[in-house]
Amino acid sequence: MPKIHIMLDSSADMPTEIAEERDIHIEPLRVLLGDREGLDGVDIKPDDIYAYFAQTKKTPKTAAVEPERFERAFRKLTEGGDEVIYIAISSTLSACYNNARLASQDISGVYVIDSLNLCSGASLLALYADDLVKSGLSAKEIVERVEKRKSAVRLSLIVDNMTFLHRGGRCSSITALIASVLKIKPTIILHPDGKLTVGRKFIGSAAKALVKYAADVLKKADNVDKKYFFLTHTSAPRAVLDEIRGMIEAALPGVNIIENIPNATITSHTGKGGIGLIYINDGGVTD
Repeated sequence: MPKIHIMLDSSADMPTEIAEERDIHIEPLRVLLGDREGLDGVDIKPDDIYAYFAQTKKTPKTAAVEPERFERAFRKLTEGGDEVIYIAISSTLSACYNNARLASQDISGVYVIDSLNLCSGASLLALYADDLVKSGLSAKEIVERVEKRKSAVRLSLIVDNMTFLHRGGRCSSITALIASVLKIKPTIILHPDGKLTVGRKFIGSAAKALVKYAADVLKKADNVDKKYFFLTHTSAPRAVLDEIRGMIEAALPGVNIIENIPNATITSHTGKGGIGLIYINDGGVTD
């Protein structure tokens, strides 16, 4: 019987154990550390990013999955009449979506969704899609439901160092300088149109700023689907993570928290010590 495969790129930061358990295919982006180039999560991992920055004070570069690699993956996954639903990083942030669309033109059974998300936001949509696969819906029905739901994803993060965002083109040099001098920890918000902006800024130590950020996010989380809630972090302090986990559990009894560390692609743009709270704010869908 033909199967429906769910596929992500590595920027979605789907935890490896969940991807393996659910048989979700991950196509890695490329990461460049000076003269060294490798695949995200395969050849280059977050610790490599931290070490490279510590040694060189330079930030990495990332590159989208090429159309040729997408085509090979799609052809392999659709062998025997199977179908594949690829949920891509926002087209406003990467060429992955457009490359995948190009690669799928002559292959039947391939559906490409612009998640208008990144990091664990895309993973939330993939988990939802996989649940729908298990419920017996067709690929077209699943795509329709994911498309309707993606605007309900809420993604924000707070970073400890603006250098990575600035060099990656995500904030101005003036914003980065002010944040550094005044010890401001800014919130980065992903909007429904798939674009990133700087949100509320917190002043103080990194630990206090992270906790204040979490409290601020939870105040606005008024209709959370508790099935999956991501606590994503770039090697943030364990004590802070435990405190924030407790805050989430107190605010959302019965919530299923998935804690994970992003792959090298996202880490290349955020640096070390950041936290993101990512969830779907529609209370859970029933149809």
